[in-house]
Amino acid sequence: MTLFDKFFFSVFKYYKDAQNKKANTIATVYISVLQSALMLLLGVFFAGFFKQMNVNTLSQDKAITLFVLACIFIFFKNWMQYAGRKRKVLNAKMLKSKSLGYNIYLIWLLPVVCLGLSLIIYQAV
Repeated sequence: MTLFDKFFFSVFKYYKDAQNKKANTIATVYISVLQSALMLLLGVFFAGFFKQMNVNTLSQDKAITLFVLACIFIFFKNWMQYAGRKRKVLNAKMLKSKSLGYNIYLIWLLPVVCLGLSLIIYQAV
């Protein structure tokens, strides 16, 4: 079970009590936003690194287009992964392992921190 799976089930369990019907959708959107924010952070870091090394790889328009396509792919991948049978199997594994859940506020703070770091790195370069 990956860290993203653990985050998914922490969000899922938190919202299952409050909003039973929308818990899976909220958790899927959260994981997609988190993975997209991490991908943006890595992309901005490597863009700055390649700029400092004077390497011409992609134009900014092509990089943005590639990022949007990758975000759409991430959302559909997560939707397929966490909507069906695999979610039920992972949920059963999660219930067996009495692991501690994560604080929901810290979990929601992760994408915000990634976006903030991305902006800081983008402005620095």
